[in-house]
Amino acid sequence: MLTEDNNDEDVSLFDAEEDAGKSKKKNIKHPLASFFHLFFRVSAVFVYLLCGLFSSSFIACMVTIILLLSCDFWTVKNITGRLMVGLRWWNQVDDDGRSHWVFESRKGKKQASDSESRIFWIGLIVCPVLWVVFAFSTLFSFKIKWVPVVIMGVVLQGANLYGYVRCKVGGKTSLKNMATNYFGRQFLKQALSKEEES
Repeated sequence: MLTEDNNDEDVSLFDAEEDAGKSKKKNIKHPLASFFHLFFRVSAVFVYLLCGLFSSSFIACMVTIILLLSCDFWTVKNITGRLMVGLRWWNQVDDDGRSHWVFESRKGKKQASDSESRIFWIGLIVCPVLWVVFAFSTLFSFKIKWVPVVIMGVVLQGANLYGYVRCKVGGKTSLKNMATNYFGRQFLKQALSKEEES
């Protein structure tokens, strides 16, 4: 049974080395994390697109892609999300055996630089979209042997995207409610702007 964690208590998210008083900078504070945030996911996409040119072994290509996707999932979930944007998520099982999803975001001042935040979110959104495109292309081109690989890409990168979006909007906020509120506000803005034009 999956339930959400409804604790309102703050949980320590950051190491002691990070000062709360530092100002937001335009430069990249964590260049290694930024590099690996994009390296594994972009490498998996390139290996998928170019593996036919470099290797005739489907198994070698599949294993390489799945290893890159797994490294990407672990790196983004456990390291780059925390360092680059101050978000993290995980599943916790309590003593009763119930599963709780925990979504955390940095409280207080924003420490992430604009550049890191932009790198993080662009990489997090673009690559799952590419894997969805690859999934449809493999289905429509009847390359059935590639379907498990692209499904793995969609699932692993989609899970990170979902987890970090939940962290960003708040773990207690339903994404359905958030979308409904957004479209309601847009409808209201359009109605008010048309009324003003009249």
